[in-house]
Amino acid sequence: MDYVKAFLVGGLICLAVQAVMDNTKLMPGRIMVGLVVLGGILGFAGVYEPFARWAGAGASVPLLGFGNTLWKGVREGMEAEGLLGVFKGGLTATAGGICGALVFSFLAALIFQPRMKE
Repeated sequence: MDYVKAFLVGGLICLAVQAVMDNTKLMPGRIMVGLVVLGGILGFAGVYEPFARWAGAGASVPLLGFGNTLWKGVREGMEAEGLLGVFKGGLTATAGGICGALVFSFLAALIFQPRMKE
C-alpha cells in the first residue's frame, strides 16, 4: 500500500505542475525553482514533514522534498553553527542528491552524445 500511496501522491504533484506549465507562460526553470522554494516554505511552516511522513517517497522525492530537505539542513545548521550554518546546513543536507545529479548527468552525456537543438 505504501507504493500505491507514493505513486498517487507523486502523480498528483506532477499533475499539478503540468497544469501550471500548460496554463501559464512560466518557463520550466522558474517552475522548478518555485517548487523548491515552496517546499522550503512548507517545511518552515511545519506542514511538509507530516505530509512527507504520510505520503512517503511520493512527497520526499520531487522538488518539493528537495526544498524541504534544504530547509531542514539550514535549520539544523543555524542551531549548530549560527549564521555560518545558514550557508553550510542546506548544502550539507543535500550534498548526496546534488552529487548524484551531477554524476548521473555526466554519465548520461557520455552515453547519449547530446547536441544542440536546431
